[in-house]
Amino acid sequence: MSVDKSMLEVKPREGSGKGAARRLRSQGLVPAVVYGKHLEKPLSVAVDPKSVRQAINTPHKFNTLITLKGVGEGEQQVLFKDYQQDPVTREILHVDFIAVREDDQVKVNVPLVLTGKAEGVAEGGLLTQARREIEVYAKPRAIPEKIEVDVTPLKIAQALHINDVKLPEGVVVKTNVNYTIAVISAPEGAAEAAPAAAAPAAAAKPAAGGAAKPAAGAAAKPAAGAKK
Repeated sequence: MSVDKSMLEVKPREGSGKGAARRLRSQGLVPAVVYGKHLEKPLSVAVDPKSVRQAINTPHKFNTLITLKGVGEGEQQVLFKDYQQDPVTREILHVDFIAVREDDQVKVNVPLVLTGKAEGVAEGGLLTQARREIEVYAKPRAIPEKIEVDVTPLKIAQALHINDVKLPEGVVVKTNVNYTIAVISAPEGAAEAAPAAAAPAAAAKPAAGGAAKPAAGAAAKPAAGAKK
């Protein structure tokens, strides 16, 4: 499996708060933190925000495996976890990384892509994709760029669930809920048209044993020659 990898230079940093962050930004850097369950404590570093964007400019995007250089005496493999940005300029203000090991599974969200043309769509149905991405567990080098699902066999009123998805090797989904991925609904107006068409037929159908019974509250028609 092809894995996108990037190198990113970082610098150790000291201090915290707005004052320290302003000093870093004056140098073209922003504060960043590296978290990890196998780290003794989170690592505080400084990084060039433009380099961060370049590092994740791969088909894997936020799931790109990044090697940080300048962390202690060696290197540290990380995944992009989160970031803060200026609401106006959209400039990155702070970055969070998660330290990973090659043999440990990590939890990530992977894009879900539907392929093919569903049979139900060809018959006039509407395809609705309920999930655009799914949460999976995989080792860092096994994280897929995307997960594709063929919806060609789906007919009207049929749905695709997470248990129907064939996952790539080394990728698992941990959930007790067989949630819906996509569904084919009936053509607009079809559901209303069917009951409407059935109603006149039901009204015209005679009751068992002969003529139709008068509606409730209606007076019975007098027999010929009967006195009024």
